[in-house]
Amino acid sequence: MPTVDATQVPANRRRGGDVRTVLAPSTCGSTTGFMGTLTLQPGEAVTEHWHPYSEEFLLCVSGEITVRLDGEPRTLAAQQGVCIPIGVRHRLVNDTELPAFAVFSLSPLAPQPRLGHVDTEALPGAAS
Repeated sequence: MPTVDATQVPANRRRGGDVRTVLAPSTCGSTTGFMGTLTLQPGEAVTEHWHPYSEEFLLCVSGEITVRLDGEPRTLAAQQGVCIPIGVRHRLVNDTELPAFAVFSLSPLAPQPRLGHVDTEALPGAAS
């Protein structure tokens, strides 16, 4: 049962923001899901995607995040959370002038990591 330091996990910026998968099969041997952190600087976004096998729990710890769920905006202030059901498209945006920090968890795991996310838009400025 390893203790994992989020600052030692490399940031994944493929969908935008600073996403760190802290507790996962690869870091701690989990078998039912994974957990991580998200930091969004002012103006940053995580591109729209959905999960075919997992529901996602998202807790805004500090700052404010606009979550678009199947196109409908919802604001999460600090200490507010939302459960994103399997198959619901979602996009996260920091429209404020302050950084936002959130913790997320997904469960159950997809049969293979590459099947866990379905992207519905590209990261702006990314090569096609």
